[in-house]
Amino acid sequence: MNQTSRKVRMGIDVGGTYTKCVAMDNETHEIIGKNEVKTTHDAKEGVVLGVVQSFENCLRENGISPDDVVFVAHSTTQATNAFIEGDVAPVGIIGVAGGGVEGLLAKRQLRLKDVVLDEKTGKKIPICNEYIPKKKLCKETIHSAIQSLSGQNSEVIVASMAFGVDSQDEEKMIYNEATSLGLPVTMGSDITKLYGLTRRTRTAAINASILPKMVATANATENSVKNAGVKVPLMIMRGDGGVMEISEMRKRPILTALSGPAASVMGSLMYLRASNAIYFEVGGTTTNIGVIKNGRPGVDYANIGGHDTYINSLDVRILGCAGGSMIRINDKDVVDVGPRSAHIAGCDYACFTDPDEIEDPQIELVAPKDGDPNDYVVIRLKNGKRITITNTDAANVLGLIDEKYFAHGNAESARKAMQPIADRLQITVEQLAEKILEKDYEKVSACINALAEKYHLDHDAMKLVGCGGGAASLVPYCAKKMGLQYSIPENAEVISSIGVSLAMVRDVIERVIPNPTEEDIAAMKKEAIDACIDSGAAADTVEVHIEIDNQSGKVTAIATGSTEVKTTDLLKECSQEEALELAQADFGADVTDIECACKTDNFYVFTAKKGEKTPIRIIDKKGFIRVQCSNAKAVCTPAKDYQSAVEAMWDDLAIYKSETILRPDYYLCIGPRVCDYSAVDLNQNELLMNLDIQDRDPMEEVLVIGDCNDIF
Repeated sequence: MNQTSRKVRMGIDVGGTYTKCVAMDNETHEIIGKNEVKTTHDAKEGVVLGVVQSFENCLRENGISPDDVVFVAHSTTQATNAFIEGDVAPVGIIGVAGGGVEGLLAKRQLRLKDVVLDEKTGKKIPICNEYIPKKKLCKETIHSAIQSLSGQNSEVIVASMAFGVDSQDEEKMIYNEATSLGLPVTMGSDITKLYGLTRRTRTAAINASILPKMVATANATENSVKNAGVKVPLMIMRGDGGVMEISEMRKRPILTALSGPAASVMGSLMYLRASNAIYFEVGGTTTNIGVIKNGRPGVDYANIGGHDTYINSLDVRILGCAGGSMIRINDKDVVDVGPRSAHIAGCDYACFTDPDEIEDPQIELVAPKDGDPNDYVVIRLKNGKRITITNTDAANVLGLIDEKYFAHGNAESARKAMQPIADRLQITVEQLAEKILEKDYEKVSACINALAEKYHLDHDAMKLVGCGGGAASLVPYCAKKMGLQYSIPENAEVISSIGVSLAMVRDVIERVIPNPTEEDIAAMKKEAIDACIDSGAAADTVEVHIEIDNQSGKVTAIATGSTEVKTTDLLKECSQEEALELAQADFGADVTDIECACKTDNFYVFTAKKGEKTPIRIIDKKGFIRVQCSNAKAVCTPAKDYQSAVEAMWDDLAIYKSETILRPDYYLCIGPRVCDYSAVDLNQNELLMNLDIQDRDPMEEVLVIGDCNDIF
């Protein structure tokens, strides 16, 4: 029956094996329906066909009217795949600079070589270069440069001006001329406002190389959604975890690179209430591993084809081991597991095969794709059917997968299929299963440890959140080996689609501003808000987080907002008793004296004792753990007096080392917002805090939390 009164959010995630669509109630976040189809890699329309199929199926099967849809977004693998496959357009760069020494240096920095994407295959982005001195820049010289580049087979244009981040006029002249000639064009200053001419130009060139293909696909997808009767704009997932309108994607398609992994992290963050965790999504072909710390995902600049860019993306590591990873053997041992999967080889998993069907299993060693090693295991059955052995089979044999999980299968079938391999290696089936999972554990644990070190995660508080259809095939085994808590929540198999459906509109402005003033920060906040609104956010929903890097002088403004103004929130409020239970579970078993130290209209503050340290958890009234500190102090104070608390903590919580002083990080809970600050200079911290607190009632209670930097 059609739920005519219901507003629906829809998210579509394109995975390596399946494309999955989820429909969620806009107010309660209840899942209304799901649909999945095989990802249409080989279709004429490409993965777009699967996106449209899953979307239309979900509408039809769940009685959802197109008029009920208030938000629809999808992740895309297309940009990432284009770089992997070398499906890119040749790029022509028009560089501009002033005279003298500036010109000499800039001319060299603007002249790029071909961008090699894969040294083994020789796949690359062909680059041609033209240079115009600033004083000679005019319509005629631009036209001549474009003609020259087109004659060298360039299909897209990049406009890059030395110091173009300070003034876009010259780049806009080139943009307008190229556009009038029907050529796709990217301005370097549209991609980033950071200095670093070569890197900025390279990032723009990488963006331009995928413009033709991405625009064509965007048009096809958008038309299909409109034809289905949906009236809201189609949103596209960004690699940094936000979404943008498809009109913005047409200008900056590079922002969609790694959007698939980003979707799964955001699903964990927003739906599962994971605020501090190592998160990994285990699919059929790949496993995505990322970090969520104090409610924020780890973010870094994307590396594409071995080249550093200025594109922000969630710091997600992609491993070629997952639920469907095939095993490789020789006569003595298991050589490796993955990266090829059962889906790639066109085989079913052994544990999803009827045990009566597994007669006279024979080992065949194959190369799933041209160029692969020919030591991947396929099992041929008496009836001619080919199946394979995967991580999921190994985990089922060892009894690690509860029947409630998506990856639960028939252990008897797995054993029968694995027996000839065990016989060849002269071990038991159980020993074979251990060997298989141990190969994956080596890769997963190394990745988790690297992320924990990079983001200064406290091992005692670290948890694993497993998502994706293959989560139960790897997470319990790895968590046990590492001595970590783990959870595999309900709907884990569609967490990426959930992440897409709940994603916020996001935009990022970066500038190098040594010693920024309050006016500098305010201007950047306004620019970030405007950019976020341009990407599809409702103006009243936008919030901005500011970060200052004292070493580089880089100031980052991160704006997030929703596509509509939410007037209601039907999520049940969390009681103090429920919040206490959440805090106790998150603190773990090694703490004592847990108590609610203070509370506001929006937050509970729980403290505990762990040796000489005071761990803290800040939990909001919806039950989200918003701040997790291993050794901290919290003070509730009127807004007008917050500086006194901040300044007292600056000295009280300082850690003195032989060569330096480690100052605390700060959090302010202002109204329903949690603002975090990590500047190494007290004045800069207070500058940022003043901007966040200046419009509040002086007598309003705010929470000030100081977090010691003494984890290591």
